[in-house]
Amino acid sequence: MTETSTDVDPETPRSWRAAFSVYAHPRVVGMAFLGFAAGLPLLLVGGTFSAWLRDLGVTLTAIGFLSWVGIAHSIKVLWAPIVDRLPLPVLTRVFGRRRGWILLAQMVIAAGLLGMGLTDPRTALGLVAVFAVLTAFGSATQDVAVDAYRIEAVSRDRQGAMAATYVFGYRVAILAAGAGALHIASAADWSMAYTAMAVLMGVGILTTLIIREPEVRMDDRTRALEARVVDYLDRTEHQGLRRRLTAWFIGAVVCPFADFFTRFGPAAMLILLFISVFRISDIFMGVMANPFYLDLGFTKAQIANIAAAFGLAMTLTGAALGGLLVARFGIATMLIAAALLAPLTNLTFSWLAITGPVTYGLVIAIIADNISGGIAIAVFIAYLSSLTNTAYTATQYALFSSIMTLPGQFLAGFTGALAEAVGFFWFFISSAVIGLPAILLAIYLARRFDPDRIPRPGRIDPVP
Repeated sequence: MTETSTDVDPETPRSWRAAFSVYAHPRVVGMAFLGFAAGLPLLLVGGTFSAWLRDLGVTLTAIGFLSWVGIAHSIKVLWAPIVDRLPLPVLTRVFGRRRGWILLAQMVIAAGLLGMGLTDPRTALGLVAVFAVLTAFGSATQDVAVDAYRIEAVSRDRQGAMAATYVFGYRVAILAAGAGALHIASAADWSMAYTAMAVLMGVGILTTLIIREPEVRMDDRTRALEARVVDYLDRTEHQGLRRRLTAWFIGAVVCPFADFFTRFGPAAMLILLFISVFRISDIFMGVMANPFYLDLGFTKAQIANIAAAFGLAMTLTGAALGGLLVARFGIATMLIAAALLAPLTNLTFSWLAITGPVTYGLVIAIIADNISGGIAIAVFIAYLSSLTNTAYTATQYALFSSIMTLPGQFLAGFTGALAEAVGFFWFFISSAVIGLPAILLAIYLARRFDPDRIPRPGRIDPVP
């Protein structure tokens, strides 16, 4: 059945029963499987790939250069306009705009992984690198298309739940591509491990074949914006191929950015600033977490069991809770809460630095940090989704996700020097303080541009 109403009225009270019901929606369930497909290639061209190469005796220099294949995820905004606007021969007509691109990307990933598995790096390292690059670009393209599908497929009140199930599937895939691939390689060989991972991409392909294409339309403001492009071209001497290319470039690249800055005016830069600093506290402290555990005196087994395995369970719990709370209280309230939780929970690590290597202290710190982190992921993805225009979903969301981690990753390069200079107690205090701008911006933007009240351009008609 097609839903004609896309967003819940912010004045309508949400019951807990209604909040829990978001996880029963077919597209929310299906997002877990798309999340699995999105997470699977990440380590297979990253950490697991490096372990494979080193295990076969490839030099560290070569491994270092091959790590550059992961850059594809950092520059995906460059081809996001193509994913947004370019129809694929046959695939777009048969499966639709989003599903066509998702399916193509998944097939590229599966082919790339299979090629890696059937090639020996000791005799054909260059060919393995080509397959790895193919896999990485397929993975980044899949991310762009899946993000667009997730935003367009359901109404705004379900975005938190979509983010939660996406994170769940993504994290399960990380386990499969990490520990799972290593176990297969240990029992058989690396060729079998990568071949098995290529087969697992069938989960995503089958899901893409089952789900329905989102139904969207262009709203009047967006239609007027694109009409101005036509008017501009009519006033120029551009003809033939030049006219078509100019029209495509303006519509695919210029319009998405013009739309965003037109809708939010001077506050657009403030919103982008908020996006860039929201996760800065977590990213800043995350780099030093494992060195901190080791320096404090925890064993590798304790770190693996508590910080990694138990921490993963807490992150998934937090993500599920975040989706529930967004459905219950709305995005605005939870955005402020999530911004507050990130720096506050970092203080538990300062407390742990005082208590020393006691197991209960590590457990408490991991519970606080990972649950708050999971909540933040679900809430923030829902917030970013609320900012997009469904006419330009892929391009605008790729912009947001590209700048989301940039400042944190830059500052993370200085965390080691800071920790050595001030000690871990004050380092984690600093990581909390650096999160204060995000709190202030969250409070201002949630009140000035309430994401639960601002109309999202375009209409979404979710079809289960």
